[in-house]
This record gives sequence, structure tokens and C-alpha cells, in this order.
Amino acid sequence: MNTSPRLDVIGLVVSDMAASLAFYRRLGLEIPVESDTAAHVEAALPGGMRIAWDTEEVIRSFDPGWARPEGGDRIGLAFRCASPQEVDATYESLVAAGHRGHLKPWDAVWGQRYAVVLDPDGCGVSLFAQAEA
Repeated sequence: MNTSPRLDVIGLVVSDMAASLAFYRRLGLEIPVESDTAAHVEAALPGGMRIAWDTEEVIRSFDPGWARPEGGDRIGLAFRCASPQEVDATYESLVAAGHRGHLKPWDAVWGQRYAVVLDPDGCGVSLFAQAEA
């Protein structure tokens, strides 16, 4: 029997649940619309992991000294796209919806089409695809 801890949930603390969920829905995560008013939301990810969102108020309810992090990204999420064209289209779709682009799509030296968009809380979310040969 393996008794080692196993990564099971990626948790995000958000200031505006509806805005955050709308952003991640645009990236293909299946999250019911009625979740927009919840204080805690979870969604299944491929491979059996989960992603969860908690409002800042939920975190403060059990950790009264919690403060919003400052000084840059603490965690990075990266979404694989099917093609370099999908990286470009997804980036443009998110920016057109009002989200802030951080790095416009470019051909990275490590062989990927790569871009970064900021989620509603300012966390960088990478979009990438294997470059076409």
C-alpha cells in the first residue's frame, strides 16, 4: 500500500468568483453557471485531478490573517492547445473578452507556440502548443 501523499487538487483563491469562472470556462473547463455565486467551486480535470476556486472570504473564514499575495505569480497554470493556431485564437478570444494579455503568442526557442494571459486575479495562465515542423 502506497501511503505517500498524492497531488489531488489545484486550488485558486479568487476575488470575484463569477469573473474567474468565466475566464476558465473560455479555456474549456466545464463549470456549471450556477457556480458563479458559490464561495467554493470544484471541477474535474482530465486524468482525475481537480481544480478548486475559493473566494478570499472563504480563506479568511479559517485563516483570519490571510492576505492577498503580492509580488508576482506564485503558481502557474498552462493549457495545452491542439495547434499553434489554437494558441493564437485562444489568446485573441480571451483578450477580446476583456482579459489582459501578458505575452502575445510567439514561437519559443524550446519548440512551442507560447502565450500568457492574466486571469481576473492577475495570475499568469500559459497557452502552448508544439510548434509545427
